[in-house]
Amino acid sequence: MSPLVDTKKVQVNRRKDEKIIRQNEVVYDTQDLNLWYGETHALKDINLSISEKEVTAIIGPSGCGKSTYIKTLNRMVELVPTVRTTGTITYKGKNILDRSFKVEDLRTHVGMVFQKPNPFPKSIYENIAYGPKIHGIRNKKVLDEIVEKSLRGASIWDEVKDRLNENAYGLSGGQQQRLCIARCLAIEPDVILMDEPTSALDPKSTLRIEELIQELEKEYSIIIVTHNMQQAARISNKTAFFLNGEVVEFDDTNTIFTKPADRRTEDYISGRFG
Repeated sequence: MSPLVDTKKVQVNRRKDEKIIRQNEVVYDTQDLNLWYGETHALKDINLSISEKEVTAIIGPSGCGKSTYIKTLNRMVELVPTVRTTGTITYKGKNILDRSFKVEDLRTHVGMVFQKPNPFPKSIYENIAYGPKIHGIRNKKVLDEIVEKSLRGASIWDEVKDRLNENAYGLSGGQQQRLCIARCLAIEPDVILMDEPTSALDPKSTLRIEELIQELEKEYSIIIVTHNMQQAARISNKTAFFLNGEVVEFDDTNTIFTKPADRRTEDYISGRFG
């Protein structure tokens, strides 16, 4: 079978060898997860283990359960009143779907970046300081350090360091998305969930975000939903293909894009459907 992605044009899984050597531990382990929105069975028997300090991409056609799945990882899906789940999702060994597990504790470790940049209607500085303040940090010097560190971590410090008191809405779309990533970093999460983080951005801004993701991977576990298969091939270490609420295939990105085991994966990647 010939490769489904032109590896001369796309560098697939560029840190693959390094990842094999490191043998990263599992950060999320999903076992027999089923989810219903009312009578609609949206996720079906999901079994998926996600390793720390890697980029895991989730691909698949619209409506296949990708976004629903990552929203179970921070329990945001529970905001829908009709949601019901069975099965387990363990985060560092603890079942987050157990009602005794406090969602507030989970979200101090798991940040999220959405499809459309959503800065607060506040200054650039206050966008970043908001999370630390919620967690009780009031010392101005400490907040200043967190703001600078987070903006540097999101590769936007040099662009905004002289504009910290300006409204965040004055930034470009790509800058706003990096600001939202910096806002995530300010709470020092272990995991960053990203739901189509570049779909609303131009190609130049998309490239900046992709480069940033590969830098952040050194310190954070990143799970990204994307419709852009070239993007998944460029930036991820592992890829899961979802279809009709099921995980059809999950493997090293290089394997998924060059030698998929399931014909449905091959058909989707090659553009036969979706």
